[in-house]
Amino acid sequence: MQTAPQTTDELYEALRENDRRPYGRTRTVTAEELAETAELFGEPVPLIHALLELQEAYTYGSEPRKSPVVFARLLNLFDEQPGVFDDRLRHQLFWRFKWVANALRSLPEVPLASLRQWQTEMRDRYEKAGLELQPYYGQAYQLAAHVGEDTALAYELWAGRTRSRLSDCEACETCERALYHLAAGDDERALRAWEPVLAGKESCQEEPARSVSYALLPLVRAGRTDEVRRLHLAGYRGCRRNPSMAGEIGRHLEFCALTGNEARGLELLAENRTLFDEVDSPLSLLDLLTGVEVLLARVEALGHGELPTAGFPGRSWTVASLRAEVRRRADDLAARFDARNGTTAHTDRRRTRLDRTPLLESLELTLRPRTLADVAPATAPAAPEPAEALPESPAELIKRARELDEQGHPDAHACWARLRTLTTDPDYVHPDDPEAGPPARLRADLLEEEATLAERKDAHADAAALYEEAAGLYEDAELAGHAVIARASAVLAGAQAVPPRAEAEAEDAERAVPEGAGAEGADPQARTAAQVAVFTEAHAELVRLHEQTPGIAPYLQARLLRLRVSAHGLRLQASGDSEHVAPVLAEAELLFDFATRHGLTGQIAAARLLRATTHAMAGDLPTALAEADGLVEVLRTDGPAWHLPRALSLRGKIQLGLGDAEAAYASLSEGVRLAAEWPAESVDTPTLHGELAQACMGLGRTDEALRHLTRSAELELRAGARFDAFCTYSNAAQLSLDLGRIDDCIALLDSLLLEPDVVDGELDDRLVAQLRLTRARALRTGDDLKAATAELVALAAESAGWDDDPGSHAMIAAETAILLGEAGEFTKAREVVDQALAAHARDPRYEQVSNALRELARLQAQQHGPEGLTDARAFLDDAGRVADAARTVDFKAHGRSLDTALAYEHGRINAYAGAYDEALAALDKALGLLGEPGEDPHLAAEWAECVRLAGVVEGVYLERTAPALARIEAAADRLTSLGHSEEAESLTGLAERLRDGE
Repeated sequence: MQTAPQTTDELYEALRENDRRPYGRTRTVTAEELAETAELFGEPVPLIHALLELQEAYTYGSEPRKSPVVFARLLNLFDEQPGVFDDRLRHQLFWRFKWVANALRSLPEVPLASLRQWQTEMRDRYEKAGLELQPYYGQAYQLAAHVGEDTALAYELWAGRTRSRLSDCEACETCERALYHLAAGDDERALRAWEPVLAGKESCQEEPARSVSYALLPLVRAGRTDEVRRLHLAGYRGCRRNPSMAGEIGRHLEFCALTGNEARGLELLAENRTLFDEVDSPLSLLDLLTGVEVLLARVEALGHGELPTAGFPGRSWTVASLRAEVRRRADDLAARFDARNGTTAHTDRRRTRLDRTPLLESLELTLRPRTLADVAPATAPAAPEPAEALPESPAELIKRARELDEQGHPDAHACWARLRTLTTDPDYVHPDDPEAGPPARLRADLLEEEATLAERKDAHADAAALYEEAAGLYEDAELAGHAVIARASAVLAGAQAVPPRAEAEAEDAERAVPEGAGAEGADPQARTAAQVAVFTEAHAELVRLHEQTPGIAPYLQARLLRLRVSAHGLRLQASGDSEHVAPVLAEAELLFDFATRHGLTGQIAAARLLRATTHAMAGDLPTALAEADGLVEVLRTDGPAWHLPRALSLRGKIQLGLGDAEAAYASLSEGVRLAAEWPAESVDTPTLHGELAQACMGLGRTDEALRHLTRSAELELRAGARFDAFCTYSNAAQLSLDLGRIDDCIALLDSLLLEPDVVDGELDDRLVAQLRLTRARALRTGDDLKAATAELVALAAESAGWDDDPGSHAMIAAETAILLGEAGEFTKAREVVDQALAAHARDPRYEQVSNALRELARLQAQQHGPEGLTDARAFLDDAGRVADAARTVDFKAHGRSLDTALAYEHGRINAYAGAYDEALAALDKALGLLGEPGEDPHLAAEWAECVRLAGVVEGVYLERTAPALARIEAAADRLTSLGHSEEAESLTGLAERLRDGE
């Protein structure tokens, strides 16, 4: 709290603001400060309100030791000055007797006699106040269940009574009834009792999250796996990081452990690591720790006891060491409760949970299913597995590697990886064998292989340096052919690295453009020209190297020719210029003819693949498809088989471009299947899955598309391409949001945002921002407005510092302002939308900013009526200026024009505020801007809505029934004649109601 309230009005405002905060230390500390401030005013009512807020913060912040102390002060105030407690405050006071009973029960140091004494106090107070005793009997039952006594009588005395105003909410009582049946071993009856809560028909502060946590295992035992998956995702989100729901989190961890989701369990444990230090309730802590121990025991039983894991603060933990510490602490807590209660109930319940065996071997819970191997610390990537066993002797292994490399066979990578391991051993002795050659040649071979792997990761500068070093060693070994190939590879790799000269030329071109004269357009052109020049020079150098090295082996000459094709292909890719197509095809033809003469099947396939790719890049998809079809057939019959997945991938991509999703699906599915037969290093399997996802979308197979997208991302992660992986995951999250799979979307993003490189700020900040923005949108779609607003407010604050990208900040701030408006926080919304306007002035986002301003105007007028009209019009004035600026640059909105939308919004907010003449004039203007509806269904719907609102304003509020009916009926006839029957019916219905005087 920055400044203490100086008046009671300021105190009440501060209390309201604190009430909007999530439960936790910040809210609790503020509540403590406000209670101290309230004391200074010397007035009982402000103090009562402050103490109620403080007790709530303690209760839901998991600090049960402090809650009864605050309540004692409230009870003293009531006894001393009962008249200052109005009906609402009195209701709050008697409601919170139950809070105190719950708090005392959760503290093992409080004697059982004191618990019973408090229940007697509650009963006496209720009877004296003339209140029904059902809530008292509810507490009596809960104490009996806690202690482990026979609960049958206590249950009947509570459950058989009629509910009262002070009874727990229906959702909470439903949970207690279900738990009674669950404790009796009757899963079926418990689930029947839970139905209204699990279906979302009953809810409260803690429900349905509390019920869900208990229902997870019974649902699995009942075989309701689809339902349990959905409830786990939504239920966990309802309690994550919440100290007052630590026990619920423990049950979600237990559920993960018993359904083959141990990796997700460890992920959720890491997300809730602060609870080890934040939970002050011994009973909640016991519940949490038992769930944690179930998870850790399962992970350790699977042989992963040495995995690092999140645990108590102050040291590092492994699964095994944390399990031992958790067991010690949980055993002690259970013993303390049993000693207090005089039973063994808590030890017995704990043992029952720990003795449970897995219910399912696996249950896919999220779009990102992971195993314990996936969460293990990163290690050096495993060597690729060859199709056949590798030779044992170094000499034979060297010979085999070179043979396979000459063919372009993928198993060569496994041979080189094995040789790299052998040669790094201090005891390695190079074989004295003429075929093995000198050690310098092997070092060159390994450098060349390392360069190839670097190129696959787009580390072109590193690859160029490695190729150059290899070329020098080949020259030392008097292998001119190999040296020229290495040097040629270095030329092409260097051309693909960020070229300093091209950067300088682009910067010079940018500086030559006057400020405000469209520098944005000059920069890409200069960069493209620079890239074209670099690839042109690279090709010339490759030709020169080729001409200067006659007589080299045919397979090496073919490699040189392939590099020449690639240089021209990269130039075409950079320029997109049709003039650059023919040179690529000419070089590909040279490669094809040469490879055919010398029987080099791998290079024949490569030439045809390059030819098909070039036709596709040139936009000639039919020719490209014919080439790809021919290539696939040749590879099926003549090989080499390892080229088939790549050829099928290209064919599938071309088929997608031609709109044949069914054929693309067949090609890409076969490509994915065949790719599994070859080392991952030789086939771009992530891309295959990504393209197959597109084909699935074209066929309406959305669930399958999501599976392929997430599979693609996970493969990219395993290959170390983390940026690409997160981009793919971002696409999967957006797709799941578009499909309405909100819980899946949020769970996926929550998992990604917990990745170490995200937490440590190592991943691209804009990509992380996109993930968070999608998450905020999903939260909003899922009606979690509070969490969505908090996320967007934080993101807007961070993006304000993006000086290189003010447009994105404008978009984020505009979206944030709308959510603040929906929450009724218009002062903050005004501040944030002003930030959006300032950023928009630097990098225009006409549509997003205009939409935000109009929506804020609508919300202001809708929530505040006439009193909000001035502020609403101020938002629309800003929207008008945005529309004016958009008009000057001939900006075209995606839907209706900004001017039309603005006129309609003027009509709507004036109607909300009761300014009906102004509303009707604005709506007539909007109709004029929209023009005739025509055949476009979207335009017809907007036109009909505008007519509808104008008719309501004119006929209902201005009571001009005749002209309103004429307007509406003419519009309905017009829409009917154009075939827009649904829109016409809505207007016809309005006309009938106007005639009936409704």
